Amino acid sequence: MIAATMHRMAHPPAPQLVVSPSEAAALDRLVRARTTEQRLAQRARIVIHAAAGVPNKRIAAEVGVNLMTVLLWRRRFEAKRLAGLHDAPRPGRTPTYTRADRDRVIALTLEPPPDGTTHWSARRIALRVGMSIRTVQRIWAEAGLKPHRVETFKFSTDPALEAKVHDVVGLYLAPPERAIVLSVDEKTQIQALDRTQPLLPLRPGQVERHTHDYKRNGTTSLFAALNIATGEVTHQARTRHTGADFLAFLRRVDRAYSDHELHVILDNVSTHKTPAVRAWLARHPRITFHFTPTSASWLNQVETWFGILSRQAIRRGSFASVKELVARIDTFTANWNAGSTPFVWTKTADEILAKAVRKRPATSESGH
Repeated sequence: MIAATMHRMAHPPAPQLVVSPSEAAALDRLVRARTTEQRLAQRARIVIHAAAGVPNKRIAAEVGVNLMTVLLWRRRFEAKRLAGLHDAPRPGRTPTYTRADRDRVIALTLEPPPDGTTHWSARRIALRVGMSIRTVQRIWAEAGLKPHRVETFKFSTDPALEAKVHDVVGLYLAPPERAIVLSVDEKTQIQALDRTQPLLPLRPGQVERHTHDYKRNGTTSLFAALNIATGEVTHQARTRHTGADFLAFLRRVDRAYSDHELHVILDNVSTHKTPAVRAWLARHPRITFHFTPTSASWLNQVETWFGILSRQAIRRGSFASVKELVARIDTFTANWNAGSTPFVWTKTADEILAKAVRKRPATSESGH
């Protein structure tokens, strides 16, 4: 009898864990939330049971853990409250390479290679600095470096650059009332290419395949006018792209929009400014030309449509004749117009000019 009493005194029941109402509410949310990590929800249940006075062994059985786990999270909660239920951050492995090592890779990448090549590869950088290729690639990714890529650019030298940009962008963002704005250009020398062998079509597990060599079956030039308000395209295929061909297309556009004032955006090629075109324009005062700056045909929205046409209907096609090519263009354009939507222009003239205008050196003077 005395021995049993001494045994009970040596292992007294654990005191009830004191939890505030706000802590109880937070613990309940952790248990109920579907996004809570399972281990965190398990710890919250241990504390909830302990706060209700449930013995530790019974908590271990109900939660599905051992007794030592129950005691651990009770102590953590008593010491750090809710924050104690979360895992402490671990220091992790010591980095193999220092910041100086990474800076060395970046600095070397920005310098021209000494072996006569135009740019560094990850393999050659790795051999030079004694790192793995994957480490070099990771450093490049962190620094946003892509030595294998190159982009082109061209600054417009048009003296009327700012005025033309404001004019064209103004038509996109705030077109005149009761007037139609058309983006006009021509895509010249579209080739009717026929592959030397029939293409192998797409099938499960196999991409479409075609021969790399082809037969040229002639070319066509495509004139197009994009209505910026609707996205609808008026087009015409011509064998050539002379001033006379452009004038013929203008007459077609004139018939298509015979009852409207027209503002036509186009680039500065000579076929758009022939005496015959200027004379025709003088006889049609309801039509006004707006020219994009030199070297800035990207400002013309119809160029976007030409890109879509090339990717979706021409580039992967095979055409036995120019007639087949023109028929494909006609079909594509008809389907485009059936569900046409306009392109949304978002950049203001000032935003474009901030990037398009080449800044003069600080030493230059306006008088030179």
